[in-house]
Amino acid sequence: MRRRSVTSVQRDLDRLIVQAVQDMAAATTFDSTLDRAVELCTEAIAGCDLAGISIRNSTEVRTLAASNEFLRRIDDLQFQLTEGPCYDALRLHEVVVSNDLAADERWPRWAARMVEEVGVRSVLSLRLFTSSDTLGALNLYGRAVTAFGNDDVQEGQILAAHAAALVASSTKESQLTTALEHRTILGQATGILMERFGLDADTAFGVMRRISQSGNIKLYRIAEHLVSTGQLPRGELPASEEPEPTG
Repeated sequence: MRRRSVTSVQRDLDRLIVQAVQDMAAATTFDSTLDRAVELCTEAIAGCDLAGISIRNSTEVRTLAASNEFLRRIDDLQFQLTEGPCYDALRLHEVVVSNDLAADERWPRWAARMVEEVGVRSVLSLRLFTSSDTLGALNLYGRAVTAFGNDDVQEGQILAAHAAALVASSTKESQLTTALEHRTILGQATGILMERFGLDADTAFGVMRRISQSGNIKLYRIAEHLVSTGQLPRGELPASEEPEPTG
């Protein structure tokens, strides 16, 4: 049987990565983008049996996509125990590799759970980042000892770079969509107060802002409540300062 050359294998792998990255870009939602990124890792990297993507926000890190639901829970455990390769990738190193979790002393509590409950022996964690921000980490897991070699690290870094760009783009789009939705709700609520109480736009907005400050309620929540119920929150503003209906 004729063996394929290293160059031929590399070309096939490159084509697979290009196709997978195109599939990621074509995904229609943030969740589907992450799910496709996880799938392509197990397809493109031979030693990768499981994969997950953990995303950082202002208060926590959560595993939002995983090829195994149980893996998601064990992955999140890193941030409760404050130890693990993903935890280290976000804090200390861009690339973290372990060839045998059963013998790795860096994360004794977390590693033991991975070996015993998931059957994972190798891990490769790659930080997802842009030029200005750390977004999270791409975590690849193998059931074999020494599942990831130098070539796998390089291929993983390529995938991580593409995943980071898509995550950054999706996050910005999601934030923009949320901002536009909030602006629409605020505009509707302002219009309700203007019509009901004969107020100008600045005064109507000022009423909601006063309730927000005095009741420690987010301005958007007040506007949402007004639009959905037709009523301002009661008891948050002194009666003498509530606007009186006109007409």
